[in-house]
Amino acid sequence: MVCPLLLWPLGHGMKENLMGALCCRRNALTLLLGASTALLVGCGKTDSASLASANAAEGDTAAAKPTMIVYRDPNCGCCGAWADQAMAAGYPVKIEIREDMGTVKTGLNVRADLASCHTVTVAGYVLEGHVPFDHIAKLLAEKPKDIIGLAVPGMPRGSPGMEMPDGSKDEFDVIGFDKNGPVRVFTA
Repeated sequence: MVCPLLLWPLGHGMKENLMGALCCRRNALTLLLGASTALLVGCGKTDSASLASANAAEGDTAAAKPTMIVYRDPNCGCCGAWADQAMAAGYPVKIEIREDMGTVKTGLNVRADLASCHTVTVAGYVLEGHVPFDHIAKLLAEKPKDIIGLAVPGMPRGSPGMEMPDGSKDEFDVIGFDKNGPVRVFTA
């Protein structure tokens, strides 16, 4: 199978490039897992029960984090940077390129005063904008009932996906919100 990422310079768009990158990462992980398994079996340091246990543990780790669906505008680069960081943090990520982000936000009860560039759904919650991953981990661990999601309104410099070359940062709050709007500052 030829990796679609290699075809990108021939005129394919951002969506194909992202799919290619995911394909390459998946292929690399599969190759790494296969090589590790072959090494363990080849060295005679494991038996099939140990190997099954190791594979089950790996499956548990992969299943421990829920899939994020990232809705983003096709013209926004920082959304892709945030999604890359989500994948690096161990979240499975599905990217939905949408021209109608206003409709997406309205449908998920994200008010205009909370809006940012991308909107994410994960485990029944909504994430709006450049929400830090320690806040997401706390949200998913505690499962608060008084909010439907977290938002970082606007696009503050230094937030995940908005890192600046000079290291500059804006102060920002992570806001817990319900369908009627902001509820409280959500700390990690």
